[in-house]
Amino acid sequence: MSELVTGDAVVLRLRVAAVPTRCLAFLLDVLLQAAVLFGLLLVAGLALATTLDEALFLTVSLVLVVLTLVGYPVAMESLSGGRTLGKMALGLRVVRDDGGPIRFRHALTRGLAGFFVDFWALGLAGAVALVVAFLSGRGKRVGDYLAGTVVISERTPAAITPVIVMPPGLEHWAAHLDLAHLPDDAALRARQYLGRWSEFSEDARSQLGFQISREIADAIGTPVPPGMPYWTYLSAVLAERRRRDHAQAWAQQPPGPTPPPPGPPPGAQPFTPPS
Repeated sequence: MSELVTGDAVVLRLRVAAVPTRCLAFLLDVLLQAAVLFGLLLVAGLALATTLDEALFLTVSLVLVVLTLVGYPVAMESLSGGRTLGKMALGLRVVRDDGGPIRFRHALTRGLAGFFVDFWALGLAGAVALVVAFLSGRGKRVGDYLAGTVVISERTPAAITPVIVMPPGLEHWAAHLDLAHLPDDAALRARQYLGRWSEFSEDARSQLGFQISREIADAIGTPVPPGMPYWTYLSAVLAERRRRDHAQAWAQQPPGPTPPPPGPPPGAQPFTPPS
């Protein structure tokens, strides 16, 4: 676990990605980049075969190599909120040091540093990144230090994942919520917030609850009802989302008995805030 301090001076604990896991994600990305680069070079070779200009082919090849090795991670991390395909496969994400989402400038800094320092030009095929990451307390490579980012693991162990149940009396209200546009990362933050409720101070609970509830309210178009606690609102939204996911999964199965309503797994304790 690693402590990240938000812009509101609220301390969050996130699971920093292990270096071996990052190495595996990087290997997956390299394999994909190699396949793409091979295809691009093949097309370029066929297109320039009639010119017999070796210098032109070398120039085009160099441009394609740089675009692939730099453009791929920059584009993917910018468009997907800090994830490449390799990171997606292993449940990793790049975030700012304060836990917020990265922007294009962060992805560009990481991409350029990755090409010139961490991996390729001066990186000795990743040796520099590996040494720096192992020496860093949070698994940071040079690009992370320059961009002010850290790679976290979004896959939390099932044993510490809170079981969110519907607050009594809100079933009808929650059934009319439009959850189609609820982002997965916002739902994850809400679940982590509820799961770590007892670790927060009263001020932190209020600040984080307001921030996350406002983000979710903007996404689904339903504000927090007057007088409803933030934890109640978030619990109702997450429980209804889980119910719909459960119903959709059963709807895709062959016809059979009516599925039981979703409930907590054996031995799990539902989330209940302290009085």
